[in-house]
Amino acid sequence: MPSSVINPPTNHSLSPYTGAWTNAQAAHLLRRSLFGPSFQQINQVTSDGLDAAIAQLMIIPAIGQPLTYDPAETIATFGQPWQNSPYPTDVEAAQECDTARAKSLGAWLMQRINNEGMSIAEKMCFFWHNHFAAILSFDQRSSYNYFDLIRQHALGNFKTLIKEMTNNTNMLEFLNGATNTFYSPNENYAREFLELYTIGKGIQIGPGDYSNYTEEDVAAGAKIFTGYTVEGLRSSTYTSVNTIYVPLYHDNSTKQLSYHFNSEVIASAGPVEYSNYIDVVFQQNEVAYFISRKLYRFFVNHELTEEVEQNIIPAMAAIMIANDYEIQPVVEALLKSQHFYDANLIGSAIRSPLEMLFSMFNCTGTTINFDLATTSDMYISLYYLGDTMGQGYGTPPSVSGWPAYYQAPNFTKLWVNGTHLKNRTWLAYYFTLATGLDVNGEILKIQTIPFLNGLSNPANANNVIDDIIRVFLPKPISAAQRQILKFILLGGQPDFEWTIQYNEYLAAPTDPTYYLPIQQKVELTLFQLFQMPEYHTV
Repeated sequence: MPSSVINPPTNHSLSPYTGAWTNAQAAHLLRRSLFGPSFQQINQVTSDGLDAAIAQLMIIPAIGQPLTYDPAETIATFGQPWQNSPYPTDVEAAQECDTARAKSLGAWLMQRINNEGMSIAEKMCFFWHNHFAAILSFDQRSSYNYFDLIRQHALGNFKTLIKEMTNNTNMLEFLNGATNTFYSPNENYAREFLELYTIGKGIQIGPGDYSNYTEEDVAAGAKIFTGYTVEGLRSSTYTSVNTIYVPLYHDNSTKQLSYHFNSEVIASAGPVEYSNYIDVVFQQNEVAYFISRKLYRFFVNHELTEEVEQNIIPAMAAIMIANDYEIQPVVEALLKSQHFYDANLIGSAIRSPLEMLFSMFNCTGTTINFDLATTSDMYISLYYLGDTMGQGYGTPPSVSGWPAYYQAPNFTKLWVNGTHLKNRTWLAYYFTLATGLDVNGEILKIQTIPFLNGLSNPANANNVIDDIIRVFLPKPISAAQRQILKFILLGGQPDFEWTIQYNEYLAAPTDPTYYLPIQQKVELTLFQLFQMPEYHTV
């Protein structure tokens, strides 16, 4: 596996990129913004140019809700949303119902990625899920509330998002906010709010003093956040899970913050006190620096070099502060910057498991379009496959998220330990050379023939290889590697034989005598490419 940093970048400017705009730059933009760009998308962005591409990527499309498909769901109707349906009264039936809803939710998350289109929405949603790394709820209506909130604010205002996330039903459960009361304060959310969500834990410079906040701030925050709880969890009468404010649970004392927050005093303000506190925290510029670093590591590279800290992060933070913590202007500036297109940053990160899995499908235009139950079961199977490689969407390993996004010195190299690398190889085989995923008699494999037909000149073996490399690999490969791919595609035959075979297939596209040899050769070629170390970089 190649190093996640080949050479450090040489361009450290957030000024707009004005260099050559070719397939290489277009593909780099899309690989970082999507889970897997297709040949057609890369060509479109190459033709449209950078500004038009960014404008398109910033559109967050409307989507439907998760749908009922599992027989264990006995309240909501098949094919209809379950988000406003109560639970069965029987405890065992309620558990089975919740499992059915969790499967529906997981399938919905995978379907969104597979049908991401030309939008950064799904990458931003995963960014926020990793940032607010909560696990699925005891009640999947609450889990849905969490994911829906993230999507609503995917490119919106960070301060607004953190205010709404603070009292989100799933977050209140996850970090014990629902049981944080005047009588029994709980510091879990107050601590993560500062350490992981807003200002970050700096170097410890004294007892209980972490450069950006102190233990006294954590204790004060816990008191400020009291009063909110959750009602309706797994209720057979409530049609939704709700956040409610209980005045008796709130600590009405005056809270004193530390010198890190200019020794501000937070007066008792009942249900809006938490919002006032968040406003005070966001007056600290370090909040903008903290979230800018996380955006940089997610979209560009984990290596925060001295030059990046001096030039890129301050510029990102300045844009964020000038725009009152709107995220979209910062993301736009980063993806349009000279620094982003530095040649040494292209291919400098390891694909995450979900990027690896869905690049096989999205890059080839492979989607799942069977009946609802079969489609949903296929998507939940992909959900579990992502989990086997270390990235179960909805089940982050800790409150800090996935270590590949924060744990030095390896960062994204953590995606490819021995076990996970074997699983990647097996998955590549499973969806190319093997029989694929069989659900209810329907088969999911990479749709190689439609993929081939969509390339620039499918009848020319050299063009096919060049297009496949362009779609899947971030950088050119050696002549020897390219020759191996071509040899596999041709089956050792001369170039003209491929042209003959493809034209024979075109003359009789439904005849297995002609389409099967073509399909098998493309599958073999893709499987070989998926074994290349370069494929696992992005």
